[in-house]
Amino acid sequence: MDILGIDHVEFYVGDARQAAFFLCTAFGFHIAGHGGPETELPRQRSLLLAHGDSRVLLTSALSSGHPADGYVSRHGDGVGVIAFATVDATGAYEEAVAAGATAVEAPRTYKADGDTVTTASVGGFGDVVHRFVERRGAAFWPGAIEPQPAPARTEPELVRAIDHAAVLVPDGELEPTVEYYQRVFGFKLIFEEYVEVGAQGMYSQVVQSPSGGATFTIIQPDMSRDSGQIDDFLAWHGGAGVQHLALSTDDIVATVKSFAANGAGFAQTPGAYYDVLPERIGATDLPVDQLRPLGILVDRDHWGQMYQIFSKSMHIRRTFFWELIERHGAKTFGTSNIPALYAAKERELAGVRDSVDVGAMGTAGQR
Repeated sequence: MDILGIDHVEFYVGDARQAAFFLCTAFGFHIAGHGGPETELPRQRSLLLAHGDSRVLLTSALSSGHPADGYVSRHGDGVGVIAFATVDATGAYEEAVAAGATAVEAPRTYKADGDTVTTASVGGFGDVVHRFVERRGAAFWPGAIEPQPAPARTEPELVRAIDHAAVLVPDGELEPTVEYYQRVFGFKLIFEEYVEVGAQGMYSQVVQSPSGGATFTIIQPDMSRDSGQIDDFLAWHGGAGVQHLALSTDDIVATVKSFAANGAGFAQTPGAYYDVLPERIGATDLPVDQLRPLGILVDRDHWGQMYQIFSKSMHIRRTFFWELIERHGAKTFGTSNIPALYAAKERELAGVRDSVDVGAMGTAGQR
């Protein structure tokens, strides 16, 4: 199975136009296409967004029979499909099903104006499925998604591609999920750790396609410790799901400034974090006086440095959020920054726990 990378991510949302307005306004995406009953998508309304090489498809159900309807009812807005680019969608689908994956959608080919796209889907984790995408031509989804010209830009695009996805799973599901991705999709386990933050703890394993183009950080709470934000996500989301997607950028300082000015909120980082950076990291590639006022985090591994920041969640359940990441050779995921992320998210969620009706949203992750 030759998985080249993440082709696109499809969000199932209650209102595709409203979700698109926020992503276009705050995160610099633009509408690159649309689909619905007037194309070949009779049960849905979809908007294709693009920024750099990142493609996000926002889909709202128009009937109770569409997967987006049940997904939004169970989880609220969130990632429903992570699509893999591949050289042979039919072959990948057949290989995955033979390896034990649940068949979701048989191979289907879309053609229009000389472009051909073949897709097929299988089960992933929780209610998230994976779509294999084989492309012949420039069209995103011939006949189904009508392309829309990109608007004229006065500034360069600030993000490139989807760097990785963070997946949260309930207690006992980490190892089976990792084994599933190894067996079905040929992913490799490239990193694992146990992280302790105060009275909370979590287990994390990272799997990656052989091409390096698709990476999932899979996280499970330590149920012997105090509950925290992972438990909150699992309860409020109603089971396993994508907690955040990371967008890569070549200039995180400019990107954060631009997105913040457009209304995107980011997690705050205490000033003391930067006071100890010299002894923890040494010399940084980016000046600390540029990072401190924006709250950008820094980490280092054997290969180099990385810079990252996490947005505040704009979802009603306070589940999904975005990450921005700039890599200077680093290949891992900011292990030393996890306590800072936890602290920032705990502050953000402190007033939310009392107001969210967890019981109405599911019980996964509750003790």
